[in-house]
Amino acid sequence: MDYPIIQTLLDTDLYKYTMQQSMVHRYPEAWARMEFHCRDSEALGISVAQLQHQCQLLGDLRLSNDELQWLAALPFMADDFIDYLHHFRLNPDAVTIEQHGGHLSLVVEGLWSEVTHFEIFLLAIISELHGHNFCQRRADVLARGEQRLQEKLNRLPENTGLQLVDFGTRRRFSRDWQRHVVATLKQQLPDNFSGTSNLNLARTLGLKPVGTMAHEWLQSHQVLGASLRTSQQDALHVWLDEYHGQLGIALTDTISMAAFLKDFDYRLASAYQGMRHDSGDPFVWGELALDHYRRLGINPRSKTLVFSDKLNFDKALAIHQWFAGKINVSFGIGTYLTNDMGFKAPNIVLKLTELNGAPVAKLSDSPGKTLCRDEAYIELLKKTFGYRHSAVTRSTVAN
Repeated sequence: MDYPIIQTLLDTDLYKYTMQQSMVHRYPEAWARMEFHCRDSEALGISVAQLQHQCQLLGDLRLSNDELQWLAALPFMADDFIDYLHHFRLNPDAVTIEQHGGHLSLVVEGLWSEVTHFEIFLLAIISELHGHNFCQRRADVLARGEQRLQEKLNRLPENTGLQLVDFGTRRRFSRDWQRHVVATLKQQLPDNFSGTSNLNLARTLGLKPVGTMAHEWLQSHQVLGASLRTSQQDALHVWLDEYHGQLGIALTDTISMAAFLKDFDYRLASAYQGMRHDSGDPFVWGELALDHYRRLGINPRSKTLVFSDKLNFDKALAIHQWFAGKINVSFGIGTYLTNDMGFKAPNIVLKLTELNGAPVAKLSDSPGKTLCRDEAYIELLKKTFGYRHSAVTRSTVAN
């Protein structure tokens, strides 16, 4: 594949720019290490040469004046950050790509404010290369993908009130397929489709860009915050100082929902618009959120829960119906929409593992999502936050 898969620096998720702005303003010298992991046992059908070529092409990208003007019109983008972006370039030399035993190894190191963008770009590249190399008859795959997409849209009942957003950039089948899916959702589900996390699609299709923060923001404060124990509150307070209540959906599972709620006090819960779910049982998580708001004396109907963990329409509808009338809900749906082509999509991540030479980690509410090679640090995190996997089930909550 000779053409560049990533053709604009806006072909990424909104939270990469919102986090980058905060990094530039607050932590311009922070040094990061990010590592790739494929959660599937099967090796990806990608050569090092293919990936290195696509990575080198990223260094040629620049934001155009039109793109910068569009970013500048977003109410949370600061003028000095737009000035910074005029000169922003990606350095492909920050990426080390190797292959060991048929499995891809990928490490990114550099200034955090610069290398953070590699996450979405490299995952999207790997996913598209995998899809391109996997399918022999592309026209048949696209036809099957279209059939599956229309079947999904036809199954979604009318007047459900369900609000969904495209979160499918990083694991999409291809750039062109994601654009087709998003354009189709806009046309066929105008009452349900609220926007996209992809900035380029938001700009070119006239959609709302959606997103706030990722796990790396909270992970980073395990090093940058006042202490490990206060790291979640430190991250959330810095975010509030940066955005003054805008972009107010807090990500809850960097350590666990239980640990997060201990830190999400009245001031934070009042200031943030809501929370995002990304691991663990969504029904249990949502009930814990409702109970937390009630105990703090906050009306849950004034808040929003965003669900984004391995969703399909059936699961989203079940969650929507469960919480109807209790709290506002929205759904960020990814692979189910942008890479359901009749064969298994790769389950890949590129996560922050070190900051300023010290380990950082995400424990989450789902086994298997931790990516950290320092076992002693994992144990320290667990001890510091009293971490344990919840034994609560949906049936327990229902009772």
